[in-house]
Amino acid sequence: MSKVIHTSHITITPEEGPTRKAMIKGFSEPVFYGVHGGIKKFYGLEPKKEHAATLDHIIGGVGG
Repeated sequence: MSKVIHTSHITITPEEGPTRKAMIKGFSEPVFYGVHGGIKKFYGLEPKKEHAATLDHIIGGVGG
């Protein structure tokens, strides 16, 4: 394949604690990443609000 089909433009900024905000070009609402369940337990974190981890989005995209 020699033709680029799509290039993602994403800006990720840290929020409070393990939470990160992603702004994806073409979408008005941000996507939040963080920790939850076994991930927060493994790292010993207790966020104010749980968010899906980047791992969740990777697995969802591959398995989708």
